[in-house]
Amino acid sequence: MKKFIIPIFTLFLLAIAISCQKDDICVGPVTPNLVIRFYDNGNSAEYKSVANLYLWAEDLDTLYNNVTTDSIAIPLNPAQDFTIYHLSSGTTQDDITIDYTRNEVFVSRSCGYKYNFDDLSLSGITNNWILNTEITNQTVEDETEHIKILH
Repeated sequence: MKKFIIPIFTLFLLAIAISCQKDDICVGPVTPNLVIRFYDNGNSAEYKSVANLYLWAEDLDTLYNNVTTDSIAIPLNPAQDFTIYHLSSGTTQDDITIDYTRNEVFVSRSCGYKYNFDDLSLSGITNNWILNTEITNQTVEDETEHIKILH
């Protein structure tokens, strides 16, 4: 009887080892953020940091709170075709509406779906401290520069 138990147990372990699959783990966020770079209005090729930057989405929490930076990465709302952001530099505030088309893309079983955003356009810019804007990439598929803000 013992002669049969060892080969059966060995076959059982071999079957378990063969049936195991590679773990399917999703690493990092899959829906890319919109990247905005800030430039000098006098020299549009030169980065210019914004001091005391506050940024929040309409009816949501603050994403940037009193920072000095020349670029930001912000999420777009995948439930709507637009996102409204408020940007404050010191005591001056500007509002900007970012319009887009949503594209749902299947990534993998573990990650599920992600959204890419196409046909970016800007509207409702109040132009208090933001002097000019330019869309440098109309498709948000990765986290490269998408919008140029001159101030």
